[in-house]
Amino acid sequence: MIFSDLHPTTRRLLLARALRSLGQGALVVDLTLYLHALNWSGVTIGLALSIGGLFGAILSLAVGVASDRLQRRPFLLVYEGIILLCSLIAILTAQPLILMIVIIISGFGRGANGAAGPFSPAEQAWLAEEIAPEKRGKIYSLNSALGFFGMGVGALMAILPSLLAPWVNGAPQAGSIPPSSYRPIFAIAGIATIANFYLLFGAKENYRGAGRSLEPKIKEAETKIRRGENKLLFKLFFLNSFNGVAVGLTGPLISYWFALRYHVGPAEIAPVMAATFIITGLSSLLTGRLSEHIGIVQSVVWGRLVGLVLLVALPLMPIYWLASIVYLMRSAFNRGTIGARQALTIGLVRDERRGLATSMNAVSMQLPQSVGPTIAGYLLTINQFTLPFYIAALFQGVYVIMYRRVFKNFNLPRDVLSNSQT
Repeated sequence: MIFSDLHPTTRRLLLARALRSLGQGALVVDLTLYLHALNWSGVTIGLALSIGGLFGAILSLAVGVASDRLQRRPFLLVYEGIILLCSLIAILTAQPLILMIVIIISGFGRGANGAAGPFSPAEQAWLAEEIAPEKRGKIYSLNSALGFFGMGVGALMAILPSLLAPWVNGAPQAGSIPPSSYRPIFAIAGIATIANFYLLFGAKENYRGAGRSLEPKIKEAETKIRRGENKLLFKLFFLNSFNGVAVGLTGPLISYWFALRYHVGPAEIAPVMAATFIITGLSSLLTGRLSEHIGIVQSVVWGRLVGLVLLVALPLMPIYWLASIVYLMRSAFNRGTIGARQALTIGLVRDERRGLATSMNAVSMQLPQSVGPTIAGYLLTINQFTLPFYIAALFQGVYVIMYRRVFKNFNLPRDVLSNSQT
C-alpha cells in the first residue's frame, strides 16, 4: 500500500503528525539545554517535565472519554491552538514561572513523536476510522515512522542556537550559548500548527458519538462485551506502568545527560538525535511489515529485547560518539515498535471505545513516566550517570516478559479484533 492509496482523511492525519513532529524534534534536543542555560537546576528541569507528564495524563483520560461521546476533530483543533499560544509566549518571555506553566501545559520537550500530546486519544481513534483491521499494524507503524522522520528534521533544526549564538548579545564565551539563542526554536512548533489547522479542517470525520439508548437484551450483551474489553485494558494499564517508569528515567533528559556526561552541546547532540529519529522511522516501517508476517506481539517483543540489551550498554560507553551510536540503535529497536503497540491497543475495543482505549494506553504510560524526570534529574545532579539506566532496564525487562505472556493470543490484528468481541 502506497501513500496515495490511503483515504484522504488518513493522509491528512498522517501529514499533520509529520508537521507536528518538527517542533517536537527540535525541542526534545534544545529545551533542557535552554533551561540549563537559564541556570535551572537538574531537579527543577525534571520537575517541570514531571508535572507536565502528570497534567498530560489526567487531561488525556478526559479527552479519551469525551471524544468517544462527542467527536474527535474538535479536540485536535483545540490542541493545535494551545501549542500555537504556548509557542508565542515562550518566544516572548523566559520568566521562570511563566515558562514553567508553558512547559507543563504544552508538553514541550517530551518528544511525543508527532502525537497530539494529551489529545492523542482523539487522534488515534480518528485515524482508525478508515483503516481495515488487518492493515492497522502497517498504517500505525507508518504513522509512527512519519513522526520520527519529522522529529529527525526538527532535531537538525536544533542546531540553530549554535548558529545564532555569535549574533545574539555579542560573541559568547567559548563553548557557551546565550539563552536567547534558543527562543526561535519555539517558532517551529508554532508555524507547524498553522498548517495543521488547514489539514484538520479539511479532514472528514464520519464518527458522530456513542450516546444512544439500548434495548434491555442488547444492553446485557453490551455489558458482557465491555467487561471483556475492560479486563484487557486493565492488563494493558498494568503492563504500561513498567514501561512508563523506564521511559521517564531515560527519555526526557537524554540531551541533558549527554551534555553533563560528555560535555557536548546542540552542535554535537542535534545531528545525533536527527539521525536517531530517521533510523527509528525506518525501523518503524520495517516493524509494520514484520507485524504482517510474525504478528504484532512478536515484532514488539523482539524489538524491545534488543533495545533492552542496548539500554544496559549505553551508560558504559566511554566517549560521546560510541554512546550516540548505541543510543541510535537502541531507539531504532525500542521505539520502532510504537506503531505496532498502538495498533494492538486500538484493536482491543470497538469503534465507540477507541478514545478510551488510547487514553488508557497513554495514561498508563504518562502517570509513571511523570515521576522519572524528577528522579533522573536528581541523580544527574549528584553525578549518578549510570543508575537511571539500570533502574530503567529492570522495569523494561519486566515489561517485555509480561507483554508477551499477556498478549500472546493477540498476535495478529484480525486475532485482536475477533478476541476483543468474544
